[in-house]
Amino acid sequence: MTTAADIMSPGAHWIPATETLDRAAQLMRQFDVGALPVSDENERMRGIITDRDIVVKCIAAGHDPAQVTAGELCEGTPRWVSIDANVDEILQEMETHQIRRLPVIDEGKRFVGMISETDLAKALSDDQLAEFVERVYA
Repeated sequence: MTTAADIMSPGAHWIPATETLDRAAQLMRQFDVGALPVSDENERMRGIITDRDIVVKCIAAGHDPAQVTAGELCEGTPRWVSIDANVDEILQEMETHQIRRLPVIDEGKRFVGMISETDLAKALSDDQLAEFVERVYA
């Protein structure tokens, strides 16, 4: 059975909620990623921010990314899957919440990787991928 551990891009690149958005953008460039999970003081996931969030919700709104924190930009309930989640569970979570990036956590609730559309494209059949795209972008 294929699990999240098999599909995800490994790496624990996250940002503390107290860090500024300009630093988040620098980390995204450094790690060549478009999203970073945001952690609380106990290194547990509090949310996720994307490069688009920084541009639309901060810069385009006239705010200074050097003055706004990652925690201020987080909205809603964070979504994730466990490292042993199967493909059906992964797709269900992403489709239900219409999200394109899904953090993966281990047994200790620590961030260990990310599943993106690119990761899914490598792991799914053409039919599964087409169904996913139809549901997420509908």
